[in-house]
Amino acid sequence: MERLDLVDGLPITVDSFLRSPLRWLWLRWFSISPATLLALSFAVLIGVGTAGLLWLPALYTGPRLGFLDALFTMTSAVCVTGLSVVNTATAFTRWGHLWLLVFIQLGGLGLVTLTTLVIGALGRRLSLRSEVIVGAPMDYTHRQNVLSLALRVARFTLGVEALGALLLWLLWLPRFGWKEAAWHAVFHSVSAFCNAGFSTFSDSLAGFNREPLTLLVISFLIIMGSLGYLSSEEALRWWRSRDQRSRRMSVHTFAALLVTGVLLVGGTVLFALFEWRGALAPLGYVDRVANAWFMSATARTAGFNSVSYSEVSNASGFFTILLMVVGGSPGSTAGGLKTTTLAVLGALAFTRIRGRRHAELHGRAIPEGTIERTVSLALIAFGVMTAAVFVLSFTEGRGAESVQAARASFLPVFFEVVSAFCTVGLTMDMSPSLSVAGKLLIIGLMFVGRLGPLSFFAALSLRARTHLRHVRPAQEDLIVG
Repeated sequence: MERLDLVDGLPITVDSFLRSPLRWLWLRWFSISPATLLALSFAVLIGVGTAGLLWLPALYTGPRLGFLDALFTMTSAVCVTGLSVVNTATAFTRWGHLWLLVFIQLGGLGLVTLTTLVIGALGRRLSLRSEVIVGAPMDYTHRQNVLSLALRVARFTLGVEALGALLLWLLWLPRFGWKEAAWHAVFHSVSAFCNAGFSTFSDSLAGFNREPLTLLVISFLIIMGSLGYLSSEEALRWWRSRDQRSRRMSVHTFAALLVTGVLLVGGTVLFALFEWRGALAPLGYVDRVANAWFMSATARTAGFNSVSYSEVSNASGFFTILLMVVGGSPGSTAGGLKTTTLAVLGALAFTRIRGRRHAELHGRAIPEGTIERTVSLALIAFGVMTAAVFVLSFTEGRGAESVQAARASFLPVFFEVVSAFCTVGLTMDMSPSLSVAGKLLIIGLMFVGRLGPLSFFAALSLRARTHLRHVRPAQEDLIVG
């Protein structure tokens, strides 16, 4: 009788396998799309983390969180957002902070990458489908040794986090002592690199707004996390190359670095302009520049704040929203529509203005398929955020004392929606006061934003019939513009 070795050491016959419930599970497993598997992996992480917040002992300094608040907190941790309905610094014990940190790291590094490492450690061979699943979030255009890639990603992540933790420990040693400084340094290094925004300090990093070195280290971790391994590795190899002119940088890395640099520098200038005599006025000149730089770095998905965003001007608030929408780069821990999306949209607009047919970037034409996905992503994201602003404005505005109060809450509502969907974590002090409907909406936005709108809707969509997949209806033109 022919045998199937489904699990090492547990051979079963073909006949018994076909008649067993394992057959149904086996077929269902291989019918799951990569997008669906990615969504399920994050859902499982959130479920396990929420269960721990509900049942594990010694996690709280006071009352235990209810189900909805625990779900909100763990979704924010796994989706590396940073929004919280409680004061994370005071509501949780050291064990509670450690529980959050574990899921921040898992959510930031990626459960699929972790699974790949476990499979490799067990000595089992990765299937082609598993390689596609692991490679898909990283946007590789060709197959690679995924186990080797996963190891390099993990090594890069842990190495940068270790360096950041060491630098923060040295900076915070005089204030906290070696043991306390070590814990705060490790927590903030992981949280910053994963762009999570959770802090063990009640005021986030507002207590360090007069310590430029601390802000620079945290911003360095944020930027490295938001660039991702692929762009960082290629940029480093290009920098080390003896002849940089002959070694051409890929369009992906070029776009990620260009947009990141422009937004960082431009954001620093604009935040300094908007808040020089506002939220930054109590600080010295050097501290103002350092905080403006930090505001520019953290706004694109990190979630830390060195000033209170409930006190910034409308100009700063709206500009922060724009930076949150852009986010970080593909294959990183950051959210948002991504820097490369902005680069493609900019190249497309510039091409149309000049009357050319093909959009170009870094001397290369952008494929039409990429342009279509980019436009689709922007439209879907705009539609989701617009609908969410409508709903949250209704749910949170019903209890307003007057029409003027409801109108005054519009910017915080807009800010909260974009922060959740783009997994940033900044807030205008609105998260703790959300209604039940508001919390459920923000939870959904964080989950969809972490997966990415296209991946989320791909996971929900039904497979098209094979014979209809490539059928095109008759064409008819219409007037636009």
